[in-house]
Amino acid sequence: VQLQASGGGLVQAGGSLRLSCTASGRTFSSFIMGWFRQAPGKEREFVATISRGGDTTDYAASVKGRFTISRVNSKNTVYLQMNSLKPEDTAVYYCAASIRSTILQTRGSGYEYWGQGTLVTVSS
Repeated sequence: VQLQASGGGLVQAGGSLRLSCTASGRTFSSFIMGWFRQAPGKEREFVATISRGGDTTDYAASVKGRFTISRVNSKNTVYLQMNSLKPEDTAVYYCAASIRSTILQTRGSGYEYWGQGTLVTVSS
């Protein structure tokens, strides 16, 4: 399974970005998908996750109400719409996939596959 994340960039505080992650190699609808991020000098942290069918989601408290995770299984793609961005959202964002899990995963150890990351920089 290969995951390719894209959509990162430089944006001013209060702005928006949409990240995409496209998967190849196996049936995309078999995966629980997640987004994580890692800021400079900090540990990787959970951002959002979505069920196989896209009907259930979960978010970190720090992004709830500002970020939305969604997926289009016919396009093998999961999205992360990020609104009202803050400087503290600056990080490398990673998408992750799990085929083993049967429930949403908020820990990195719950995912078997990871993308290469895309950098999001929010200026104040």
